[in-house]
Formats: sequence, C-alpha cells, structure tokens
Amino acid sequence: MTIERYIRVFAGSFVLLSLLLGVDASPLFVSRWFLWLAAFVGANLLQFGFTNFCPLALILKKLGVPESRLSCGN
Repeated sequence: MTIERYIRVFAGSFVLLSLLLGVDASPLFVSRWFLWLAAFVGANLLQFGFTNFCPLALILKKLGVPESRLSCGN
C-alpha cells in the first residue's frame, strides 16, 4: 500500500471510530467529546487537500512506506 492509501484508511477508520464512540444512539457510546476527533480528522483532510501537507504522511515516509507505485498501462 502507498502513503495515500494509508491516509485514506486511517482517516476513514478514525471517523468511524469517533462516531461509534461519540453518538448517543451507538451501542459503544462513551462521550460526545469523541465527535471532536471526527472534526479534527475532517479539518486535517481539508487542509491536506489545499496544502498537500499531512503529518501522518511524514510519519509513514519515515517508516519506509512507498509514496506511489508505478503501474503498467495507467
């Protein structure tokens, strides 16, 4: 997997987890404060779209995750 795909997987997972833990109707409800995690992830994705800067990308780069894959025919 590439950095871009890891970012999507992490962001989606954190949004779903924060909704599970922050929405009153959820069986896993803990506190409404977990909704701030979803807002933080959304804000990070928004600024990443404009600035192309993502802290998770820096961490993944240092861990040796490839930035992109060369694909034949694309």
